[in-house]
Amino acid sequence: MGPFGYLFVWFTLLLALCLQVMPLPDAWLVWRPDWLGVLLAYWCVATPQRVGVLHGFVLGLMLDLIEGAPLGQNALVLSLLAYLFLLLYQRFRVYSIWQQAVLVFILLGIAQLVEQWLRTIFGPISVSLEFLLPALIGALLWPWLFTMMQVVRRRLGIG
Repeated sequence: MGPFGYLFVWFTLLLALCLQVMPLPDAWLVWRPDWLGVLLAYWCVATPQRVGVLHGFVLGLMLDLIEGAPLGQNALVLSLLAYLFLLLYQRFRVYSIWQQAVLVFILLGIAQLVEQWLRTIFGPISVSLEFLLPALIGALLWPWLFTMMQVVRRRLGIG
């Protein structure tokens, strides 16, 4: 992957960061997909030798700074997510697109669970499973996003 490839990867991840923090009405916030998690998962599976835990950590720190969250909270969650996808990327590649979507839901759900646990340490306790909705929506978007990103990668000759 040349310098253009690295720039494209960072561009997509920064675009996902912008989508992640885009202002929405309070009633819609629970329906926002975990854009950053899904795109980080894609790049960890597509180019595991180039995108990894460090990318998750840096993006998580940026998200912490933008959201005003305790420093390191999102960095820990996104680093864990990148690690889990890097751990399973070889198996992940042989699954069908729908099996991949189920695995994306499980891994994003684990990340959301860790994030919820960290939030309860630092703030009020929430006893609701609606924190899993971004993981579910991310999994439903996975087949479309994966296919679109594969086509773009092939057209641009990245990876």
